[in-house]
Amino acid sequence: MNRRTLAPAAPAAIIAATLALLGTSADARDQIRIVGSSTVYPFSTVVAEEFGRTTSFKAPIVESTGTGGGMKLFCAGVGVGHPDISNASRRIKTSEVDLCAKNGVTDITEVLIGFDGIVFASSKEARPLPLTLRQIFLALAKDVPAPNGDLVPNPHETWKDVDPALPDVKIEVLGPPPTSGTRDAFNELALEGGCKTFPDLKALKATDAAAFKKICRSVREDGAYVEAGENDNLIVQKLVANPSALGVFGYSFLDQNTDTVQGNTVDGVPPTFENISSGAYPVSRSLYIYVKKAHADSIPGIREFVEEFTSEKAYGEFGYLSDKGLIPAPADQREKYRADAKNLTKLELPPEQ
Repeated sequence: MNRRTLAPAAPAAIIAATLALLGTSADARDQIRIVGSSTVYPFSTVVAEEFGRTTSFKAPIVESTGTGGGMKLFCAGVGVGHPDISNASRRIKTSEVDLCAKNGVTDITEVLIGFDGIVFASSKEARPLPLTLRQIFLALAKDVPAPNGDLVPNPHETWKDVDPALPDVKIEVLGPPPTSGTRDAFNELALEGGCKTFPDLKALKATDAAAFKKICRSVREDGAYVEAGENDNLIVQKLVANPSALGVFGYSFLDQNTDTVQGNTVDGVPPTFENISSGAYPVSRSLYIYVKKAHADSIPGIREFVEEFTSEKAYGEFGYLSDKGLIPAPADQREKYRADAKNLTKLELPPEQ
């Protein structure tokens, strides 16, 4: 019986064949992959479900990784192994644009989808805890001014230590980790906002911006602030279990859980749809999605998905996303970003943030 002897394939040929197979498999990816902000996650998920239900495309896969984590994944490269869209509860940072460019992600489209408020929530079983930005800073900053003006490690153990008008209850605040855009917004809008109520600290911004940022945006690490992960629903559950605690998350999670939690006022203003949209609520922020243009012609449905997201029926004043807690942008901004989305307009490098 004659046998053929097959000569071993050259290593280069094996590698080439393997890459060809992987390319064929990868090119067949027929679902959009979205990563990023836990705050934007429910909005993207609703649009993904609607998109899958009303078009011939498969519903996109949406993952909640946090804004910072999503940007790392999004900016890691071009190709089917990398996400197509990143959700963000803050604007992309210059450092992230640079990371994207370093890895070949050079055409990014920015779409502002609406607004949100950072809520300081508690169980509905608890007495409301009206707060000011100054009190939030004194309760949760790493270092705070002592009576003589010197900065000292935060000594406050109870809310009454912060202000005699507040209850004698242990400070326990459940909030997002550093990878979260909600945490970035909390640091910038709430902590820094309270920090600037101290004239000497406010003046520091003009003379030493780096020192100002370190003091005014650093969260204490002694247990008063508890990093509860990227799952905002888990924070809601923990508030129900512990009426003494406060939780930090986006307005949409308050809106979807009004049967169990309440939003506390900040500087006398309640976190309502109307107050956030008008800018009256002091801890409000913008929400975005970022689209990788290089994937638009290889991953089916990207252009159509972004068109759905920016349609009036979705992110308009009376769109289905407002029913989920999104605060719509003004009409002129919606029109501007709808055009950017349709044309996949390239993001200009933002100023240093």
